[in-house]
Amino acid sequence: MLVDTWGEIRTAYQVARLGTVSGAAEVLGVHHATVIRHIDALEKRLGTKLFQRHARGYTPTEAGRDLLSTAQRTEEQFGQLVSRIKGQGETVTGELVVTSISGIAPVLSPVFAEFQALHPDVAIRFYSDMRLFRLDYGEAHVAIRAGAAPQDGDYVVQPLARVQSALYAAKAYVQARGMPIGPQDYLHHQFIGPVDTDNRAPFYRWLRDSVPAEAVRYRVSEPSATSAAVLAGLGLGFMPIWEAEKHPDLVQVLAPMPEWESPLWIVTHVDLHRTLKVQTFLTVLKRAATRWSCA
Repeated sequence: MLVDTWGEIRTAYQVARLGTVSGAAEVLGVHHATVIRHIDALEKRLGTKLFQRHARGYTPTEAGRDLLSTAQRTEEQFGQLVSRIKGQGETVTGELVVTSISGIAPVLSPVFAEFQALHPDVAIRFYSDMRLFRLDYGEAHVAIRAGAAPQDGDYVVQPLARVQSALYAAKAYVQARGMPIGPQDYLHHQFIGPVDTDNRAPFYRWLRDSVPAEAVRYRVSEPSATSAAVLAGLGLGFMPIWEAEKHPDLVQVLAPMPEWESPLWIVTHVDLHRTLKVQTFLTVLKRAATRWSCA
């Protein structure tokens, strides 16, 4: 009974998503009569109309929209489960999904290149944003996170590196405005800060505590925008040392302080941690991290 009901729900979900019986039949690989039979049976089972029928197709009723929302979440979770199961094989093939904080793609890209050269049958999907991907739902095989170590009991957490950041300015900025002499001079300079004034990055805590708010004349939402602003001479901004070292037109205004360091963590789910694919990638990643200037 439960299997039959789920089949009917999946059918209703596709009809609600696509708006037509023929579209749902094509996606599901069944005859359109089967789709209609599933809809009729499900409406009878639930005792309510899920769709309004009209010449252009099917439009979900309020009950149909509720069903669509629940079925969509279930469908996504099932797809994520399949992804996890596929990742458990003892071959270095298939797909590897990695997520990280934004801003470290330049040091991760060579890692991906090295790994894929060793294992060309692996397709890599890399997500770089602030969303915390659910490893327990199979959204990613490996996550690289910053800040406090994640505490989830189903996660395996390992230290990767400590990102060292310093305060930089473009040579053109220094030539035009000079170097700040000390805290008493900060008000006479332009600083680059985050749009989110509660940003928890350790160097931004220093910025809030040490620099007058009115001196922060340019605010950004992404680390890459900070680097671009510093290079353009918009003001003094924080950059990772590994990135700043690539730009000879930058001047280090304040050397890195221990309290500005941000730890990076490798996070994997306990069910996937010891699979051959994940362990092989972690070996390449850890070896590369020893060469980073942030390590």
